[in-house]
Amino acid sequence: MGGEDGLCPDPASRCQPDDAEGWSLIVDPDAYRWRDGAWTGLELTGQVLCEVHIGTLTDEGTWAAATTRLPHFRDLGVTALELMPVADHPGRFGWGYDGVALFAPNHNYGSPDDFRRFVDAAHEAGIGVILDVVYNHFGPKGGCHGRFADSWWNRDLDSEWGAPLNFDREGSEGVREFVLANVRCLTEEYHLDGLRIDATQALHDGSEPHILAEIVRVCREAAGGRKVLVLGENEPQRAELMRARQDGGLGLDALWNDDFHHSALVAVTGRREAYYTDYEGSPQELVSAARRGYLFQGQFYAWQGKRRGTPAFDVPLRRFVNYLENHDQIANLGHGRRLHQLTSPGRARAITALLLLVPGTPLLFQGQGFWSSRPFLYFVDFDGELGESVRSGRLDFVKQFASLAAADSEGTLPDPTDRSTFERCKLDWGEAERNREAVALHRDLIRLRREDPVLSHSDIAIDGAVLGPEAFALRFLSAADDRLLLVNLGPDLFRRSIADPLVAPPAGGEWRLAWSSERPQYGGSGTPPVETPEGWRLPAHSAILMRPDHEPS
Repeated sequence: MGGEDGLCPDPASRCQPDDAEGWSLIVDPDAYRWRDGAWTGLELTGQVLCEVHIGTLTDEGTWAAATTRLPHFRDLGVTALELMPVADHPGRFGWGYDGVALFAPNHNYGSPDDFRRFVDAAHEAGIGVILDVVYNHFGPKGGCHGRFADSWWNRDLDSEWGAPLNFDREGSEGVREFVLANVRCLTEEYHLDGLRIDATQALHDGSEPHILAEIVRVCREAAGGRKVLVLGENEPQRAELMRARQDGGLGLDALWNDDFHHSALVAVTGRREAYYTDYEGSPQELVSAARRGYLFQGQFYAWQGKRRGTPAFDVPLRRFVNYLENHDQIANLGHGRRLHQLTSPGRARAITALLLLVPGTPLLFQGQGFWSSRPFLYFVDFDGELGESVRSGRLDFVKQFASLAAADSEGTLPDPTDRSTFERCKLDWGEAERNREAVALHRDLIRLRREDPVLSHSDIAIDGAVLGPEAFALRFLSAADDRLLLVNLGPDLFRRSIADPLVAPPAGGEWRLAWSSERPQYGGSGTPPVETPEGWRLPAHSAILMRPDHEPS
């Protein structure tokens, strides 16, 4: 036990039944009888992801309770759940990024076999499970790693989380093997369908092969015949992480794309504080995000005062994970409000259509599919001096937003160490019934993405044009046919004619309405004719998908 002299938990413990600082329990990972023998894993093409936090997904905050919600995700069309970290840590609640027992699932959520049962049930429902893992640091409380060696850390470097793990200095061999053993454990013992690696820019490694490439290799080897995905977060937007090893890359399948989120949020809210200042949310930005993935691919980024990103023109669009909500971006706005609460209903529907219809891999956040009113805030169960440090650190972080630093905002931010902050984030599943319009919107868009012969095409090409101050068109081109997506985030737009060939219908036909965000079943007011002999009319705050009618007019 960590609290008694000379005793500490096993750093590779498979189970900490009472707390990450308590006694380690020996468990047999082979005792569980899996039922997913027919499950073949995940490929990137066609995925619709949803990020979830097991502790707030349900009132109970357990694996067993989370299992009961799998039918919702299946019926919505989600193909894989991306779990926020579950490595055990001290305390009753937390985001999971302060884990210290990387091999032991969080004791607050249930037993290791409860975790296995959840994955088994997900596979039975046709849903994959990807786990967010943190390999750049250990949490500040509960870890006993230093009792075994000081070579765990690279003391020559520092980060916002303290000294990073040592992957290339003296004594790094054991650290590398520890991390790779954890990858094997999670993939083999829990039948996970892949990993999402947190803050890859903080995994400093000047050796060859890079630890990220090794994580990818070991994950794939440990999966055996199953297909797995390895995703990453990379704030500097280094596209080479997604290239194959033979092309000089590190072999990750995809990276999170903050640029899509930032531009979309500015477009529908108009707010450009802090790290949003480099984005205008303009039609051209949104067209470029749909066509190119990252917006910053090496040009100057004023917020950081340096260049950001590397060229990614050769990277397939499906390798960019796009989102309108995730744990960081909701919580970073201070009060944890959801995107639909920050904009108009029409804009929320229209930007959701953009997310779910463009070729990038979409990621939802828990509750987004039914317009959850529950916030997602930063919370962690630290007390004493460490708790005070967390509170002051969080206040300092959000002060980059001028509105949150204003005098009238003082004292309004929730205390991250107060259990009530955690409890407020638990989803109200009654809203999934009450907000049926939002559910129908997301379900129909995902079905359209999956079943439409053009939108579902793996090699789809896309081009775009600006139509107005807040309006644009995206043309989807495939060997099968074309689609035209019209998005108007501003007031009603009338154009007598549009001098751009992207809006011209295929030869021998004309455009017909295929889908509209203004359908009354989504809460819209109906869609009048878009292209008429008098001109083009785009309703305010709408997204409209057109398909060609090849019958002669």
